[in-house]
Amino acid sequence: MRKNIALVDDDRNILTSVSMLLEAEGFQVKTYSDGASALEGLNQSPPDLAILDIKMPRMDGMELLNRIRKTQQFPVIFLTSKDEEIDEVLGLRMGADDFIRKPFSQRLLLERIRAVLRRGDTGGTKGEGAAAERIVRGELILDPSRHQCTWKGKEVHLTVTEFLLLKSLAERPGHVKNRDQLMDAAYGETIYVDDRTIDSHIKRVRRKFREVDGEFEQIETLYGIGYRYRDA
Repeated sequence: MRKNIALVDDDRNILTSVSMLLEAEGFQVKTYSDGASALEGLNQSPPDLAILDIKMPRMDGMELLNRIRKTQQFPVIFLTSKDEEIDEVLGLRMGADDFIRKPFSQRLLLERIRAVLRRGDTGGTKGEGAAAERIVRGELILDPSRHQCTWKGKEVHLTVTEFLLLKSLAERPGHVKNRDQLMDAAYGETIYVDDRTIDSHIKRVRRKFREVDGEFEQIETLYGIGYRYRDA
């Protein structure tokens, strides 16, 4: 099945060239020239992945991502300029799954898109058999094949990155994972993010679980070391 990609950028040249590239590679592409129109379209017809420019009129990429994450969890890749390193970090902490800097090569963009989609399709595991295995830890059920997470029978909506972080912890309850290990589990070796980004993702995961269950305490912090998922 062809994957649907949403491309949001106020640069018409980028919209045209990137959409032509993606369509030639077998993707279905919907383009938007500003964040406000994109928000309505993305909520009405969520894509498999969205590519958002940070600097846009009417509504920038950061605000758009913030609004998207209130209702949608599809993967998001940010397009950033060379001088927007701070925005990249903030974007990842807010729930973006990757970023790529302008100007970018088409080959690099395709590699990043396929990598993020692959992470979502397989839950970050290698091999088709592993992708279908559910993880059950007491009241927690993780289904990587459907990218579904439930706690006490209620669904918890996680981004790809959040899902992979939780999966890494839940695979070995009681085992401490340091931030470097969690970084590799969520991003692989292609992206470096700082420790605070991992901490922000964990904080978001906890908040989402506590919206379902105010007494959720399964993810423990070991200060100066890392995190672990409590034994059931």
